[in-house]
Amino acid sequence: MVQYVLDKYDRPMKDLRISVIDQCNFRCTYCMPAEIFGDDYRFMPTEELLSFDEIVRLVEIFAKFGTEKVRLTGGEPLMRKNMDQLVARLKQIDGIKDIAITTNAIFLVKQAQKLKEAGLNRVNVSLDAIEDEVFQQTNGRGIKTSPVLKGIEAARKAGLEIKINMVVKKGMNESQILPMAKYFKETGDTLRFIEFMDVGNHNGWNMDTVVSKQQIIDTIHAEMPLEPLEPNYYGEVANRYKYSDSEAEIGVISSVTDAFCSSCTRVRLSADGQLYTCLFASEGYDIRNMLRNDSSDQEIISKLIKIWTKRDDQYSVERAEGKPTKKKIEMSYIGG
Repeated sequence: MVQYVLDKYDRPMKDLRISVIDQCNFRCTYCMPAEIFGDDYRFMPTEELLSFDEIVRLVEIFAKFGTEKVRLTGGEPLMRKNMDQLVARLKQIDGIKDIAITTNAIFLVKQAQKLKEAGLNRVNVSLDAIEDEVFQQTNGRGIKTSPVLKGIEAARKAGLEIKINMVVKKGMNESQILPMAKYFKETGDTLRFIEFMDVGNHNGWNMDTVVSKQQIIDTIHAEMPLEPLEPNYYGEVANRYKYSDSEAEIGVISSVTDAFCSSCTRVRLSADGQLYTCLFASEGYDIRNMLRNDSSDQEIISKLIKIWTKRDDQYSVERAEGKPTKKKIEMSYIGG
């Protein structure tokens, strides 16, 4: 495989996030607020979505830049049919070492085993509360935790690595920090807390809704002492900690209070083939059009080099400095 080396001063393009569908069976506060994504909301027609063939071709190209990790997101990616077939094809691509799916876990009971057999390494499960009453408020559908926990158990039995993602929003679910920590300390699954961010244009974000990384750590440490851990790799966004009396660990992602733009190695592809170099981007680059107009691999490669080496995304840094915010893409469209 021909390897394309970016400028020595540039960050590597290690982590590719691909949204495979814009639909979800939750309407959670974070990415699909009910006031926007009501029952009559119109999602993308199937023909606008990247096909599996198109996704595979693009991942083959990204692998030539040193991309090693692929995460399939949404919406809810497991609402798209035959995801195990896509995983199996991606697993065969030279250079791809890790494939993960971000999911709310509802469909894992039926799909976890075949996804594992197809080559999936990990599931990142979105779960913002462990107590039913709070969880029902966060998911907007009245769904209890039991279907999610059953999906997590199915993933565990299948031998998949599991990470649990909890977005913490003040006034909504900060009461769940300790209950979530206690529950997943016992299961041994890695729990990651995420500061509530102004993803999209409808969340009305301000610091009044943010529970900071330090507040989260202090809350847990006061009852279950923590020890800091070193990052697993360059560009890891979560600050890692382990319990003093256990090997179980947690992580905290602090996009709001402790920006990590300078070490970001992620690139994102929307369900309809728009490329974004930042979760908070205002606009993307149309890659689907190149695919469907018979552009050669070399033409796409040249486009990617131009996009990646000339990017100047510093949204979290600029936001912390009080600079004016720009219109942002919606979370359900770009994935996590």
